[in-house]
Amino acid sequence: MRRYVVACLAGHGIGPEVMAEASRALARVSRLHGFRVEEVHVPFGGEAVTRSGHALPPATREATLAADAILVAAEHPALAGVESALDLHARVDRVLFGPRGALDVVTPLAEEASEWALEHAFDLARSSRARVTSVGDDPRWRLAFRREASRHDGVTTEEVAAGPAAQALAFEPERFDVVVAPAPFAEVLVSVTAPSRRPRVAASGRLARSGPGVFSPTHGPAREIAGQGVANPASMLLATALMLGEGLGERRAAETLTGAVLAACLADRRPPDMLETGVGATTREFGDAVLAALPHALTTAEFSREAVVA
Repeated sequence: MRRYVVACLAGHGIGPEVMAEASRALARVSRLHGFRVEEVHVPFGGEAVTRSGHALPPATREATLAADAILVAAEHPALAGVESALDLHARVDRVLFGPRGALDVVTPLAEEASEWALEHAFDLARSSRARVTSVGDDPRWRLAFRREASRHDGVTTEEVAAGPAAQALAFEPERFDVVVAPAPFAEVLVSVTAPSRRPRVAASGRLARSGPGVFSPTHGPAREIAGQGVANPASMLLATALMLGEGLGERRAAETLTGAVLAACLADRRPPDMLETGVGATTREFGDAVLAALPHALTTAEFSREAVVA
């Protein structure tokens, strides 16, 4: 049986609450797909300061660097003490929008990492809809993209300038699958993607060429609602799916969990921040909805994959 070690950094604020839902989903989806995940929960951030006076204790740093992937629920500046020791080469932002839409934005974390980031983007596209869009006006970036594209028969490519790309991502995001862009553009592109689509959920991952990557939701610690049981764990659960696929290489399990998150987002009971009126679901109730949707999401993912192969 395949086995992985995941370092779990819950941190403070709503971090422990949403991490608890990620742990439940991770345990269930790993059983469905026949592998095992050992979670190592270590003190980090505000939680660690309360315990020991240090946001990143030496034991925490050691455990994260030894893991296969790092899952962070509430980021803290102390995370830089881990990331500086990692071989991080690319960032992937995943956005779910509406009832069926999803896309990834890949960007290199340094100029010398461009080739690796582009290669990963094409690999990612092959597991999705086999379409890669390059956004960027720099001639060197365009040359690198075309060089990488020439190595991937069967993947559709296009090049779009930054302005038109931002407009298309906002109003017709369904036309995109995997978007690659240099650092100056990527953050803006993610922020403008499908702003009016509901539901809209995003998560982020920093990928390493060797060693563990770092995966996290897009929200902060949200201390003002901590402990009330109303935190929305959707972004945390999407970050967990992103970790499964891009951190551990379990993309089939990632598809299953992503599908279950989307199904829960479309159900009647959703967290308060996803509703305009009415009583929202609690953090645990939303997690329960995701767990209940996993078997159906597994079936849907398998059916979709077979249809693509056929």
